[in-house]
Amino acid sequence: MNLSLYIARRYLFSRSKNTAINIITGIASLSVIVGAMALFVVLSVFSGLRTFSLSFSNDLDPDLKVFPKSGTHFTFTPAQAQKIKTIEGVGHFSQVVEKRVMFLFDGKTQFSFLKGVDAQFGRVSKTPEKLFNGQWLEPNTYQVVIGYGLSEKLSLGLLDYQNAFEVYAPKPGRGDLGLNPEDSFIIERIYPVGIYAINEEMDNRYVFADLQLAQAVVQLKPHEITNLEIRLQPNASEAQVIAALEKYIPNTTVKNRAQLNETLYKMLNSENVAVYLIFTLVIIMALFSLAGALIMMILDKKNNLKTLFSLGVTLPQLRRIFFLQGTLLSVFGGMVGLILGSVLVVMQQHYQLIMITETLAYPIEFHWENLALVWLTVIVLGMISSGIASSRVSEKMLD
Repeated sequence: MNLSLYIARRYLFSRSKNTAINIITGIASLSVIVGAMALFVVLSVFSGLRTFSLSFSNDLDPDLKVFPKSGTHFTFTPAQAQKIKTIEGVGHFSQVVEKRVMFLFDGKTQFSFLKGVDAQFGRVSKTPEKLFNGQWLEPNTYQVVIGYGLSEKLSLGLLDYQNAFEVYAPKPGRGDLGLNPEDSFIIERIYPVGIYAINEEMDNRYVFADLQLAQAVVQLKPHEITNLEIRLQPNASEAQVIAALEKYIPNTTVKNRAQLNETLYKMLNSENVAVYLIFTLVIIMALFSLAGALIMMILDKKNNLKTLFSLGVTLPQLRRIFFLQGTLLSVFGGMVGLILGSVLVVMQQHYQLIMITETLAYPIEFHWENLALVWLTVIVLGMISSGIASSRVSEKMLD
């Protein structure tokens, strides 16, 4: 066995005659354990929060969404629809007409997006599953489904036939808005039959209607749409599907879910990096105590080192003893910390120890990537601090 490693192991697991050295070493070990555990738990919490935050947009956003490269709409023919069905990896797709319009109810107005969808929309989006009240709209009707936030702002209930719920969309080509709304707006009376609830932003954003009704309101032809929303099959190649879509539907661009929520993804990634760096600083502070403990150990073992040096052990070998001792302490401390952190994460996942509300547990997720990242961070920083401390072994000290 390597001499330096053998002595390092003896120093690591044997108690010093000096009680202060034992206390300092214990504090250093505890600091590494707590630091590794805290970093892993916090990264797991942010993984859970990331999934929880994205779940709201994932319920509404498709896997892929097709936009026109220029203008507000594009033509999507039945022949193109047949070609889309043949693309490997495409599960379902839905034709969509989406435009910001004005809604009027009982003297109250609100600007939101009218989103016309076809009968396949429920296979692409989970929105129909998020109904708070009522039912999903039926095809070829004037029924609509509104968000919970919009219904509160307009004081709008379901199936209120006494008060008209109307949608106003500017007529194309009319730059001036006359005194008579009928001359400047397309006006349709619509009937809310359902209320969905996802989150505050989404609940105020969309009013869902039948595709043909939306086309009539925004003055589009039967084969003209503003977007095509697509749900991919499991393990589908996103890049291949996008390339095929751009080939079969010219003059369009395709965005995936991350691109549709680019700002949200950037914010979550930035927060994750910031938290990692902050808690890495905590580990660095903990490893200062490790370096201090190694220096105290070097001073405590000064006479032993002189004896070893006299017996022919070289200076690099003596330094390697304390470098390996600090590295081993980091390895074992990080291992114990990760085991404890993993236990806490798994217990929260299965037993919901901490609750946000009575029905919602604090979100947390176990990821092997987080485990490997913390493990690597602790070992690398431990090796650096051990190298700094072991450099204190010098020929002058051994004279």
